[in-house]
Amino acid sequence: MPFKLNMEFSNKLITWYLQNKRDLPWREESIPYYVWLSEIMLQQTRVDQALPYFYKFIQTFPKLQDLASADENTVLKLWQGLGYYSRARNLHFTAKYVVNELNGEFPNTYKELLKLKGIGDYTAAAISSICFNEPKAVVDGNVYRVLSRYFNIETPVNSSKGIVEFKELAQELISIESPGDYNQAVMELGATVCKPQNPSCEKCVINDGCLALKNNNQKFLPVKENKVKIVTIHLNYIVVVSDDNKLVLEKRNGKGIWKHLYQFPLIESPEEIDEDEFILQPLFISIFKKSEISIQLYNDIPIRHKLTHRNLLTKFWIIKTPNNEHLNTDWQKINEFPVPILIANFLKQFKFD
Repeated sequence: MPFKLNMEFSNKLITWYLQNKRDLPWREESIPYYVWLSEIMLQQTRVDQALPYFYKFIQTFPKLQDLASADENTVLKLWQGLGYYSRARNLHFTAKYVVNELNGEFPNTYKELLKLKGIGDYTAAAISSICFNEPKAVVDGNVYRVLSRYFNIETPVNSSKGIVEFKELAQELISIESPGDYNQAVMELGATVCKPQNPSCEKCVINDGCLALKNNNQKFLPVKENKVKIVTIHLNYIVVVSDDNKLVLEKRNGKGIWKHLYQFPLIESPEEIDEDEFILQPLFISIFKKSEISIQLYNDIPIRHKLTHRNLLTKFWIIKTPNNEHLNTDWQKINEFPVPILIANFLKQFKFD
């Protein structure tokens, strides 16, 4: 691409951004901790969803040192509802590493930032360009969308060829003088103007050169290869209510999306099960054996919860019993534990007698 066109593209975007950017707390000052926190939260999450979490985090952990000294349960509890909990665990791990091993100072280059746990290509480019003025281009969903439409590129963005092609193009276009503003400008345009559905092309500052607009091809770009097959899993939670208001709660260990969160005992099944099948499950038998119990299904229709590659269909089975040797938690304390959003939503509605 000729240098003049490169400059015109980046200058138009930066000028537009400085006049139209949203007022967001991590933009007030280029503090690495704030920029890092916002970028981790905004992965797979819209700005309006992330903002309340960001404010809660910086109120609870105003400085990186505060986050580093927190216990994991507190971090996960604040993260509850954002999903992708490995991001919170990595955030906590890296905060401790930066404080304890790097004297509380974030690395100031893309290459050094990449060495930190949970910081990949995109986040390293964002922090290094916004906070340290390093001309390293970010490439996220918004950038893919803007560039694929402007240049009418039909290479799938999630293919090996597409990842390389878009990364090289983004790097070619970046402003050397104002890389942080440029990166934020492209992402801002993608988030507010060049949207996935119904883009506001008439308001776009670069619409005069957009090839997709010229060819009326916006709705077909960016191109993505076929998605991974979605698997459906049925979750059956065992919710115990005893006469002395105690329940069974367990911590998820090992690998998994909800690692280190707490949950009711869980029976997973590939198909929906009824009560007759439920009481024959080995986990159910191991907990209750010959205990005196009554069973009530809380929700007849399974609650649907979508993850990236899974559809979760959930039932909550209420088991009332006078007492049980497995009871380990008071109901009054359950809101102190970080739990998956499925269980958090259930707890907001469930009333035990």
